Amino acid sequence: MARAEGAPRSPNPEATRLNILEVATEEFARMGLAGARVDEIAAKTGSSKRMIYYYFKDKEGLYIAALEEAYRKVRQTEATLDLEHLPPVEALRKLVEFTFDHHGANEDFIRLVMIENIHHAEYLARSEAIQELNVSAIGEVERVYKRGVKEGLFRKGLTAIDLHWQISALCFFNVSNRATFSKIFRTDLSTRKAQTALREHTVEMVLRNVLKSARDS
Repeated sequence: MARAEGAPRSPNPEATRLNILEVATEEFARMGLAGARVDEIAAKTGSSKRMIYYYFKDKEGLYIAALEEAYRKVRQTEATLDLEHLPPVEALRKLVEFTFDHHGANEDFIRLVMIENIHHAEYLARSEAIQELNVSAIGEVERVYKRGVKEGLFRKGLTAIDLHWQISALCFFNVSNRATFSKIFRTDLSTRKAQTALREHTVEMVLRNVLKSARDS
């Protein structure tokens, strides 16, 4: 069978595609959708614009694919936490710690999300894959919360969206606003000591919001 027009000659097309996505993610996170250049991505991956367009159709298609891959990675790793077999409080703690650590170690993910918010989630809305990935994430939070309520540990009246929002907000802000917050208040929040303290504070804030108190009895 003849090779399709523009098809890659790489002996490992999937590895080539993933390499393009990795470099594209860095470029989009650094330069934004408008500022990133397909020529630059092609040069850094040793490929060509023609090959990139074969895989992703156009620049916007590449950007959406980079978004999808970024969300897929976090959700795949999240799925390995095995929260179902942990007591509710321990499961929630582990989820918050994971989110805090993931965001801290993946600044490009945070920047991509920030850029997509600048575009009012226009491109994210085009991706059914991202919608499905985040449905599973909400489902995980909901199962942990319901178990905690059933066991009399968590207060009633919250939703999985409430919890996911709080966890995301605290962990996201730690990365997105770290530089400005550090400069404004003249305290380096990037040090190991500062990050360790903020991680524990984040866990405590989420747990205090969720745990049942005497007044809830």
